[in-house]
Amino acid sequence: MARSHLTLAALATSAVADLQVRGSGAHTAGGEGNYDAARLVTGDGRELIVRIPTSQQAETEQSADLIALRALTPGIRSRLPFDAPTVVGQLPVDGTRAVVLDFVAGTHLDPTALSSDEVLADSLGAAIAAIHSLPTSFVAEAGLPLLTTELIRADAHRIVSRAAETRLLPTAVRERWQAAVEDNSLWQFQPTVIHGALAADRILVIRQDGHGLVNGVLDWGSLRVGDPALDLHWIATLGATGEQTLSTYAVSCSRGPDRFVTLRARLYAELEIARWLLHGRDSHDETIVEDAVAMLDGLVDRVLGDVTDPLGTTTGPVLAVDEVEDMLDRTPLGSSSPGIAMQTDTYDRSELERALGRDPGTAGTDEDEDPSAEDANATDQIDTSSFELWDAAATPKDRSHSDRSSSSE
Repeated sequence: MARSHLTLAALATSAVADLQVRGSGAHTAGGEGNYDAARLVTGDGRELIVRIPTSQQAETEQSADLIALRALTPGIRSRLPFDAPTVVGQLPVDGTRAVVLDFVAGTHLDPTALSSDEVLADSLGAAIAAIHSLPTSFVAEAGLPLLTTELIRADAHRIVSRAAETRLLPTAVRERWQAAVEDNSLWQFQPTVIHGALAADRILVIRQDGHGLVNGVLDWGSLRVGDPALDLHWIATLGATGEQTLSTYAVSCSRGPDRFVTLRARLYAELEIARWLLHGRDSHDETIVEDAVAMLDGLVDRVLGDVTDPLGTTTGPVLAVDEVEDMLDRTPLGSSSPGIAMQTDTYDRSELERALGRDPGTAGTDEDEDPSAEDANATDQIDTSSFELWDAAATPKDRSHSDRSSSSE
């Protein structure tokens, strides 16, 4: 049974010294998400989030996120034109932990808005470039992964080889992917700091002067040194909609030019279908396998029909996102995954949707935000009158007991 916001608020007061909570409100998707979560307003007007994972997978993701957020020191954060959550405190709870974080304002990015809002497109490109321009030394000091070009290329080659071994890849697709991973020029790049799991639902946008601006980035558990194209693969599927963002990204990066970053991004987007196929094979789920095969059939139609936009010197164009949306709608939901590297044993359908530029939040089960709220993340729209106000004289134990009593009635 999901913990109520009063219980979570009481735990927060134990996790954070001298914390005074003025009000609290639910911040869950009907208790069906991977976290029990609540929004808090403190006595001095500060807004916080308290979260407790409700599954082993969520606990693993939370642990990775905590390591990454601690690595983002004030000096590193000062280089970013947006906010990342700050850990305020934590407390052991029932074999897991409650984590209290600063609340970051904003709504999830709608990728379709990039085509009509040039300011938003520029803001997104500059935000991603800022991540990729961070010094790699802090990642090494935090003990986070440091991937070389050789390892990155080998990982892509492994996915292509495993997918080919299923004998389900159309010849044109297999040759397209094999040519890309064997194209030496495509893999001549300098690894950078990357978010590692960047997608529209992990970017928070606020409105200012009639335009959107990137205000926050969430879910840093895949932070590492790796291929910057991995953070761009979902934008590369947007076609003309993503062109302004990619252009701003290119001119905003402080590192040397990477001529083929967009081509690798498109390859990664297509390889999400291979990962989906392998996940279906590994989990013995024929529904997933059939769905992946249908996506591959859609891709081969494009490969054979148009060679004007290759991945390398001999390959064809990437599959457009609108051509697989109807296939995605047929796909059953999977379990949540942080999308680390290219693992397939815990592959999440939402990762495929992110790679193809879709918002997996429409599933309504993998995030702790309430999808029915007009602006679930915007701190300037929190109506504290709906929060249950606290008796300052009551102890956390008293409040927790009161909450358990009321919830059982």
